[in-house]
Amino acid sequence: MTATYLSGYRVMWIVVMFDLPVDTKPASRAATKFREFLLDHGFEMSQFSVYARFCNGKEQYESHLRRIQLALPPRGEVQVLQFTDKQYENTVRFSNKSRSSGPETPGQLALF
Repeated sequence: MTATYLSGYRVMWIVVMFDLPVDTKPASRAATKFREFLLDHGFEMSQFSVYARFCNGKEQYESHLRRIQLALPPRGEVQVLQFTDKQYENTVRFSNKSRSSGPETPGQLALF
């Protein structure tokens, strides 16, 4: 079996950031449904209202982007960012005023 090398410039991260209203019960339900959609599609919560997912290239990014667009709630702001793995590995995190290392790239690409 041949090992497959995933280029850090080809594989990428999708980051979804959102500010959704929760002022009414229907709006709150829509926001919860959107968060659950992201979790069901392999996104992990980085911070509240910020979710990230590793994907295998531009084609897979476009596929996820279409699904996100179909799942958007009727109100609110949603931003979707894309970073190559090489760009994402330069992320700097601070927790309780302490600097920590950036996120780790998954060891293998999970297929669902």
